[in-house]
Amino acid sequence: MAGPASVARFGYISRVESFSACHRLHSIALSDEENKELYGKCNNPNGHGHNYKVEVTVRGKIDPKTGMVMNLTELKKCIEEVIMIPLDHKNLDKDVPHFANVVSTTENVAVYIWDNMVKVLPPGLLHQIKIYETDKNVVMYRGE
Repeated sequence: MAGPASVARFGYISRVESFSACHRLHSIALSDEENKELYGKCNNPNGHGHNYKVEVTVRGKIDPKTGMVMNLTELKKCIEEVIMIPLDHKNLDKDVPHFANVVSTTENVAVYIWDNMVKVLPPGLLHQIKIYETDKNVVMYRGE
């Protein structure tokens, strides 16, 4: 029977960061009236803001030499590059080219973060993006 040292152990690591951004929920595929009805006050032409909390979770084998799934310092650098620099204190619709033609819902923000995190993380490591838009509204995305 194999000993515990020979069994691959998997772990999950999450890092939480907060960023502030404004946006307007408005779909170019809908009329102004449809947008107002669908998005309500979130369709305000002047936009509105959030203090988002983002939790990035990676999953992988715990390295028997380092005891880590991933160095948290490296994960922090990836989050800075993908989330903080392009999104913090920005107007998502005007300052982030991706949202020029994509509605900046929290679901789409999670997809945007996922798509960019997988570019900077080791392959297969990203497990989940979880965004708290408010204390009561939470979105989770796992690349599906």
